[in-house]
Amino acid sequence: MPVSTAPYTRKYQHTRQRGAEASVRCDKCGRKVPRWKTFISYRGFRINDPVILKQMDRRFLHLMREKQRVCPKCARFYHIVQRGKSVRKKHMLK
Repeated sequence: MPVSTAPYTRKYQHTRQRGAEASVRCDKCGRKVPRWKTFISYRGFRINDPVILKQMDRRFLHLMREKQRVCPKCARFYHIVQRGKSVRKKHMLK
């Protein structure tokens, strides 16, 4: 029986056939992490007001959403994914 199980599933897909895969920097803390271990979050805001949408040029709307790669530690801290709970704690709650 495992000690800890995560409530999320990470889809592990190799990007290359052999060798080390690319490492990226976490956008929150700057830690160097393998790309397949990172979680993707989006930073930006949406405009829901139809008056403002009519005044704005549609070509610049794509600039308001930025893709961020976050390491597992920051993903748990910033609530991008849920924290894993110990199996023993789950049995104690019942």
